[in-house]
Amino acid sequence: MTIIAVTGHMDLTEDSLPLVRSALDDLLGRYTRDGRLVGVSCLARGADLLFAEAVLAAGGRLTVVVPSRDYRLSQVGPAEAPLFDRLLEAAAEILVLPREKAGRQAYEAANTVLIERADRLVAVWNGEPPAGRGGGTADTVLEARAAGLPVDVVWPEGAARSG
Repeated sequence: MTIIAVTGHMDLTEDSLPLVRSALDDLLGRYTRDGRLVGVSCLARGADLLFAEAVLAAGGRLTVVVPSRDYRLSQVGPAEAPLFDRLLEAAAEILVLPREKAGRQAYEAANTVLIERADRLVAVWNGEPPAGRGGGTADTVLEARAAGLPVDVVWPEGAARSG
């Protein structure tokens, strides 16, 4: 069994979504040969949702780490809510962290859980350094590498952030 967690940018451009999804499909295909892939995601918009869809499409099992009790209500926008709910329902395991409010500390705690549970980390990341806020994609990549976790960076040609 291979357990792969995801971190990635939330603000992918609309044109980037199919590029990233295709790259994720290709990458995950390497790990589904034994039929025992588990993907771990927080289901944040952008990369996390694309990864979770790709895991299920590849026949893998999905584990969802919800950073806080209010995460769905406070952080999932109306555009992402139907997909979030569908993926949450499809999850084989759901871990809701014991934090009341979403925010930097909740995201950092969720990222630590991702890293502790995973054999590998997939980072949908443009390679830019941390923004200094903590809990972001670059921070998670650095934390994973410091823990000795292999990191696969996915940033296909033509991918861009909207922010």
